[in-house]
Amino acid sequence: MVNVNNKKIPASTISRLFVYLRELSELIKVNINTISSAELGERTNLSDAQVRKDLGYFGQFGVSGSGYNTQELKAALEKILGRDKTWNVAVVGAGHLGMALLTYPGFADHGLNIVAAFDSKAKKIDRKIGDVTISTIDDIEKIIKAKNISIAIIAVPAQSAQAVTEKLVEAGIECILNFAPAALAVPENVKVKDVDLSRELETLSYFLVNKKA
Repeated sequence: MVNVNNKKIPASTISRLFVYLRELSELIKVNINTISSAELGERTNLSDAQVRKDLGYFGQFGVSGSGYNTQELKAALEKILGRDKTWNVAVVGAGHLGMALLTYPGFADHGLNIVAAFDSKAKKIDRKIGDVTISTIDDIEKIIKAKNISIAIIAVPAQSAQAVTEKLVEAGIECILNFAPAALAVPENVKVKDVDLSRELETLSYFLVNKKA
């Protein structure tokens, strides 16, 4: 569950809001001005009841019998999801994964601006990747506060992840995307989203084995 304005919203609902937002953006590109919950559900492989329930957590949208205005609903969802703002992001760990994240151009399309990178290896310090200069991990707190960074991405080895997390929390970070294969201990006010690529691939291999069985 996610608490929004003292309401407990299922995390799955938040995920689906991003899906609705993506569909609305595509509809607007082709000049479709209105859409019903049934049509939006069909485009996202969901029922119209699920669409109405998800949106209902956040108020009344659309007009009965007329559907939703795509521009208005898109603007409302962007505000709900924080997509009407730009968030500064730091990447901790400039290995292969960290470098890939630093050079990925798609973050800007989602209001995410990578403004800092950190690493512990001396040979990487002061190296510039695009507009971002890699800094020493010792400067995490100073740079995060100076650049008003809200989100951190951890792309370090598992054995270093907890120590890095503690530095980020001390610097005021409350949202972390964790690529390290490690369970992080954080205060209740800190949100961690784990992305374990190896585990996801292992899940697919399990599917293949059992499909052939």
